[in-house]
Amino acid sequence: MINEEIREKEVRVVGNDGSQLGLMSSKEAYQKAMEQDLDLVLIAPNAKPPVCKIMDYGKFCFEQAKREKEAKKKQKVVEIKEIRIVGLNIDTHDLEIKANNARKFVKSGDKVKVTIRFRGRELGHPEIGTELMQRFADFCAEDAVVEKPAKMEGRNMYMFLGPKPAK
Repeated sequence: MINEEIREKEVRVVGNDGSQLGLMSSKEAYQKAMEQDLDLVLIAPNAKPPVCKIMDYGKFCFEQAKREKEAKKKQKVVEIKEIRIVGLNIDTHDLEIKANNARKFVKSGDKVKVTIRFRGRELGHPEIGTELMQRFADFCAEDAVVEKPAKMEGRNMYMFLGPKPAK
């Protein structure tokens, strides 16, 4: 809340330079802020008495937005890439190629979701799918670590790989 929106009877006022101006009514504090061509901003509404600061509110909002934008720039967005294996009868070389792609994704900082789609009678042999997932994880062991082990959900089996933690 700023300026006239502050309805408290008595507030503790902090000056623009950080100095304590003491306790005064909110109208008095607003008058002091107007004399300096600044705004009165409520910064601690739950304190007893509430704390207000005399500052340039527009400049404060601009600097806060700038800090948030800067913090957002430094964040790394982790994407989840998916590698699908259709059926259990995949050849070793084909599995290695998919594993190499997964390693590439993990090296670039992304997480990888490995999915096996079971078809027909393959659903009766989930242990073969688990074994296939283990082989896949072994191919990727140099660069990736299994974050979530293989889990069956409906017709699909999922496993999540992530980058190895830095030492």
